[in-house]
Amino acid sequence: MTQHSDTFSITRRQALYGIGAGVSLAVIPGCKQNTTVLAGTPDEELEAIAYRLLAHEPERATGLGVDTGNYAALRGKLEDQSQAGQDAYAQTLREDLETIRGLDMSDFDSDTRTNFEVVESAYANALDGFALPYGDVAVGSWRNAPYVVIQNVGSYLDLPRFMDSTHPMRDENDAAAYISRLEQVPSVLDGELERMKAATDMGVIPPDFLLAKAVAQMEATLTDAAEGGSLASPLENAELAAAQSVSGKAKEIITGQIVPALQAQLAELKRQQNSATSDPGMSARPKGDEWYAWALRASTTTPLTPDEVHEQGLEELESLHARMDPILKDIGYTDGSVGERMQSLSQDPRYKFAEGDPGRKEIMDFIQDRIGWIKSQMPRAFNTLVDPNLEVKRLPLAEEPGAPGAYGGAGSKDGTIPGRMWINLRTTDLHRKYDLADLTYHETIPGHVWEGEYSNRLPLIRSILAFNAFSEGWALYGEQMADELGAYDDFTVGRLGYLQSLAFRACRMVVDTGLHHKRWSRDQAVNFFVERNGSKRQEVESEVDRYCSWPGQACGYKVGHSEIVRQRSMAEQKLGKAYDFKAFNDAVILGGNAPLDVLAKNVERYISASS
Repeated sequence: MTQHSDTFSITRRQALYGIGAGVSLAVIPGCKQNTTVLAGTPDEELEAIAYRLLAHEPERATGLGVDTGNYAALRGKLEDQSQAGQDAYAQTLREDLETIRGLDMSDFDSDTRTNFEVVESAYANALDGFALPYGDVAVGSWRNAPYVVIQNVGSYLDLPRFMDSTHPMRDENDAAAYISRLEQVPSVLDGELERMKAATDMGVIPPDFLLAKAVAQMEATLTDAAEGGSLASPLENAELAAAQSVSGKAKEIITGQIVPALQAQLAELKRQQNSATSDPGMSARPKGDEWYAWALRASTTTPLTPDEVHEQGLEELESLHARMDPILKDIGYTDGSVGERMQSLSQDPRYKFAEGDPGRKEIMDFIQDRIGWIKSQMPRAFNTLVDPNLEVKRLPLAEEPGAPGAYGGAGSKDGTIPGRMWINLRTTDLHRKYDLADLTYHETIPGHVWEGEYSNRLPLIRSILAFNAFSEGWALYGEQMADELGAYDDFTVGRLGYLQSLAFRACRMVVDTGLHHKRWSRDQAVNFFVERNGSKRQEVESEVDRYCSWPGQACGYKVGHSEIVRQRSMAEQKLGKAYDFKAFNDAVILGGNAPLDVLAKNVERYISASS
């Protein structure tokens, strides 16, 4: 996730004195050594830090809706994925981290101190990742990946979706910026190729089953690109003459420049196939144990070891199955383990959606119905309410084979780009009527989209930086809130779907650490889900493949959820009758997306203020 100087040239001095809202930093003579004094306000420096990051990731600026005014040039830029771009990005983080660590924060209010603490944590962790010899570092995001291009990582997947769903097309400047970005795609792909080759030469080869998926998807992308395809369609389909007038030029760029760059990446994937094995985990890769230890720390924002995460997952799975067992017995599923009975339940035709397009429509209608219900319940759960701009979209067809069942996220900071739930509909058999409601609450309200609306009210850098344990822990807590608000009072089987969802995340802790630390095979990982939790094999095969390409990420969900629930229990115990459900939820969500230790500080302040 990088931006090289030849596509957006900006020095630290220019950032501080120019685009950084007039902020400058200086070490004042006579002050204690290494103390940085701000010439502007702390909020101005936070904004300057944000734009220095966005100079390396212009797509984020577009997604947030802040590539306007003095920063309008960002709309025509793309990340630089070369090693030089990685190095430049790391240097920016290093300089800003040094600045933050030199600040005297004794006079800052608690919110401002929290803002700087969050940036410090994110940057320090990212720099640890950049120091590793290979991989892609997600700065304040969730997709740390050892393989730069694989079945769910790479610009060949990211850019078509971004250009279609996020790049605006409102006027001729947007059309020109689209062409500018399109012209940079070959160099972005070449930057990834450079890093792919370097990793291959180090012996960092993805598993053969991931490569098979990636090759098939790359070939599909190439077929689409050779015909002009999805990268040209936003221009062709726009109700804007300026966009349509440059669609021919776009096709020339795609077929003449982008296609050869994609072909070169495909050739490298096939070179990797020549020496690939079926070993799925990082422990089989050079420096893999070190890489996984960092990825696990990044995902959980805790110092938990792989063994500790593994054991916690097993304990929580057992506890959740103990809650599922009596419900299954009540509805007539009495024989076999919880996992076996959930497998039987998944084959019950009463809970399946129709096949094909009729079932896809049924799924979309079901999701909209659940969103309507949960929206109506939010005044019972929060004192501070938001009204999310939200849409539900099917995943792009090329992405569906390597993607999870769904995912979601916040909209832009300015509200022009909606929050979205992306649903995988490659087959309706991925979903059941007893688990789709819970999935909807996780991805939309009170989950990812809802949480993002609050983060978008914070200073820009806080809207940019997200922590997997908080993001996913909150979304699981959102599932819990839906249950507590009555989502399943008239549909007990739906509560089974919710509990299976939590159990699924406990399984993730076991499986992710099993794959990368305990040398499990892919089959062992899939079978653990199927046999212990009754998960659908087709779904968990893609899930396991995702853990192989995003090590550690899957562990953040339940670690984060368990910590939020632990904090709530502590608040209830300490406050007694003064505890308030809505006030606690406000304290957590208004504190913003943060590492778990910062979350704990926010809850401490809530307890202190309520005592």
